[in-house]
Amino acid sequence: MNGSNRLAGLTARPKETSAEEVRRVDEVGEARGFLDRTPRKKPGRKPSPRTYQLHPKVFPKVGEAIAAEAERLGITQGQLIERMWDIYDENAGTLQR
Repeated sequence: MNGSNRLAGLTARPKETSAEEVRRVDEVGEARGFLDRTPRKKPGRKPSPRTYQLHPKVFPKVGEAIAAEAERLGITQGQLIERMWDIYDENAGTLQR
């Protein structure tokens, strides 16, 4: 008898999914030491409100200057770029293009 014939008589049976049956099974499991291990909250770091990443290509001197200024101010390069954009946006109406 080959392996496939041994399983031929098995049939799938639907599991009982009523609320009462699920509660009963949970009680029996807890009484025997099985605990619910599903995570209570989403694991990992909380998402940042800053979700748009930029990776601008700049000349080395400009990149070094941005990095140095951000470090001097004690902020990230992204925060420095946000500040520069705010200044640009405020003055955009007065600048000659």
